[in-house]
Amino acid sequence: MITTYLTIALIVLSVLLVVSVLLQQIGNGLSPTFGGSGGSYQTRRGFEKILFRATIVFGVLIVITSITYISL
Repeated sequence: MITTYLTIALIVLSVLLVVSVLLQQIGNGLSPTFGGSGGSYQTRRGFEKILFRATIVFGVLIVITSITYISL
């Protein structure tokens, strides 16, 4: 019974992690390689900061859920 809930939680967390990674801006990409300006550093603000922290939380929750699933 509990393994079913953990499996569903792992699937949901995995989908959320993939979506949060894909929603993040990539930034300049290869622009500095081909002569673009790549010397500036930008801090994360607003939704970008929330998305970054949510990605970390999703990753940690996946690890914790996986360890719990294995130990059962």
